Amino acid sequence: MTSAGTSAGTSAGTSVGTFRRYVALGDSFTEGCGDPDPSRPNGLRGWADRFAEVLSTQRGLGADGFGYANLAIRGRKLQQIIDEQLNAALALRPDLVTIYAGANDIMRPKVDLENLASSYDDAIGNLAENGAKVVMFTAFDPGHTRVHGPFRGRWALYTEAVREIADRHDATVVDYWRMREYRSWGLWDEDRLHMNDAGHQLMAIAVLDTLGIDHHLTRLPEQPRPELSAKEARRANLAWTRTHALPWVHRRLTGRSSGDNITPKRPTLAPIAPPA
Repeated sequence: MTSAGTSAGTSAGTSVGTFRRYVALGDSFTEGCGDPDPSRPNGLRGWADRFAEVLSTQRGLGADGFGYANLAIRGRKLQQIIDEQLNAALALRPDLVTIYAGANDIMRPKVDLENLASSYDDAIGNLAENGAKVVMFTAFDPGHTRVHGPFRGRWALYTEAVREIADRHDATVVDYWRMREYRSWGLWDEDRLHMNDAGHQLMAIAVLDTLGIDHHLTRLPEQPRPELSAKEARRANLAWTRTHALPWVHRRLTGRSSGDNITPKRPTLAPIAPPA
């Protein structure tokens, strides 16, 4: 049975065939940042692992079984994802590709959204022409947040570009923009940039539901957030600025990335254990 309760997709309920070769592309969103698991490569699990675990239980996989690769690396901008991950993905001959790219471009002081969309369009076209089912994601709507709210206009334009690109190449869209559940801070890591384990679980459910794949995943309890006084909130915001915001700005100013010296967690197709 599928799990209800998300407003995830534009094509929810549309059944698809069995996938045997799944490749995940992108940045920290897909690498799994915010969902730590020391037993896994890069010390992360994430929604893509959770999604792949379900795919590994599909009926009719045959003798070759199911293989999953994850080439995503935190901090990567869209062109880096294209340059470093696209050809590597195509070489694996995937029948399913998920890709989330562009967030690290949009959060820069300046971004050419038209050029960004054009590059993304070419990449999605390349994947689709090689026979892969492509799943894309709209942006998260940051309108309710102080940190990301000023970028809302950019995110909205990016989201519309994603919809247009998906229409052109018959890609499936997971509609992150409309998932109001993510307005709850209980789905976010303490860095306020990445989903926590409950957020990643919900995203895995959203992708499965959008593709119409039967599953038994259920939502995890959200991280409880204490009620803070105004003074406590100011203290917490100052601590967050020192611990997370200022290091992020420093990396931008010095041309460094959180993904420097990080390698893909699953560079080749390999089995993954089914969900516990």
